[in-house]
Amino acid sequence: MPLDTPRVRPTLELRDVSKQFSDLRALSNVCLRIEPGDSMLLYGPNGAGKTTLLRVLSTLARPTEGQVLFAGADVQRNLAATKAAIGFISHTTFLYGELSARENLEFTGRLFGLPNLQQRMDAVLDLFRLRERAKTPVRELSRGYQQRASLARAFLHDPQFLLLDEPFTGLDAASAESLQELLQRLPEQGKALVFSTHNFDQGTAIAQRLVALESGRVRFDGPLSLAPLPALRITAQGKEIRKSE
Repeated sequence: MPLDTPRVRPTLELRDVSKQFSDLRALSNVCLRIEPGDSMLLYGPNGAGKTTLLRVLSTLARPTEGQVLFAGADVQRNLAATKAAIGFISHTTFLYGELSARENLEFTGRLFGLPNLQQRMDAVLDLFRLRERAKTPVRELSRGYQQRASLARAFLHDPQFLLLDEPFTGLDAASAESLQELLQRLPEQGKALVFSTHNFDQGTAIAQRLVALESGRVRFDGPLSLAPLPALRITAQGKEIRKSE
């Protein structure tokens, strides 16, 4: 679903970003640069800061310290352009439960002022196999269908940066396989992908770059081929990162 105008290739960047919640420091001096074509897995236990980092990148949360930059400028100075470049899903679907999937997409599309909106909606409804349930109120959909609708909303405006927090949540095996194939193709389209998943093997099958977080700090940032995976071993319960003996 290409846009009708040529694309520039900006970056999304965090410079010494920290985020404080009362007495909890969720992020601490995080520096991160995301280029078009990046495919990045955020890896770490619960509480490592993955969701907070994604919310800060998406502009939904402001850092306590540091800067978030889009195309070299502070995102708050050009919030509309930044939001237009980002597709985001989180644990919250950002969907209106009383509206159908199609109505949610139409509402989002009109907010963005998208051209050819009906065609775009049809395309993402087909992409995420939602057509047969497109007129059902979202509150009546299963968790898996709600996740598909959330993904459709995130992809509707053809964003340059996809920020996905546990995108496979609730999906059946066929939907998860289709989503994995879709995410694997994003770098060749010049799009940037930053995502988290509790399934590390699934994540490494998609990503080319690994960012490992622990207690809000970046412990590793680099190509998966160079990552010290035996040393960054996650427990079966996914509660901590520890070094192998």
